[in-house]
Amino acid sequence: MNIATNDAARSAVFRIFDWVAKGWERASEADMIASLDDETIREIAHDCGIQPDQLIALAKAGPHAADEMPAMMRALGIDPMEVETHYREQFRAMQIDCSNCTSKDECRRDLKAGTAAQHFNDYCANADDLSSFRASPDMLAD
Repeated sequence: MNIATNDAARSAVFRIFDWVAKGWERASEADMIASLDDETIREIAHDCGIQPDQLIALAKAGPHAADEMPAMMRALGIDPMEVETHYREQFRAMQIDCSNCTSKDECRRDLKAGTAAQHFNDYCANADDLSSFRASPDMLAD
């Protein structure tokens, strides 16, 4: 086996381990939420400012289900910390929308290619909010 083949095999193994670890993490959190009684789920959801069914859906989606949202904000010149600080409820709602998104592949591809700013309006459920923040100088990154 030559070095290039060995590196490719190692890369594939690392990707598989990463995939398994992420799946385990998602399953563990979803199982934890599912093991709670209804009252506890309602209390946690209330503390988070969301509905119980949204909490369960978010747990199933996993802890990184909305990672694209701050990345998209940065790609648009928006400071995610400013938005979260000043518009906490809207930020959470946007995270939920991002977590439930069915266009993640397109989003990730555009973020990686540096073309998200040109295409996000075509698929992003948060496009209206992002455009609004983008138009607000107080929300822009320095």
